[in-house]
Amino acid sequence: MLELILILIVVAAVAALLGFGRISGAALTGAKFLIGLALVLFLLVLLGIIAIA
Repeated sequence: MLELILILIVVAAVAALLGFGRISGAALTGAKFLIGLALVLFLLVLLGIIAIA
């Protein structure tokens, strides 16, 4: 999941440099969503609600 977040951030940066604002915004929104999801999953694992087998 972290690889996908990094890819989306790079795509957003390149699209912003090239002037593609909507593509940059969409990629950044996707990256923000995945970061939030990763943080929630991390907290659930940390609290012991979800066990990684």
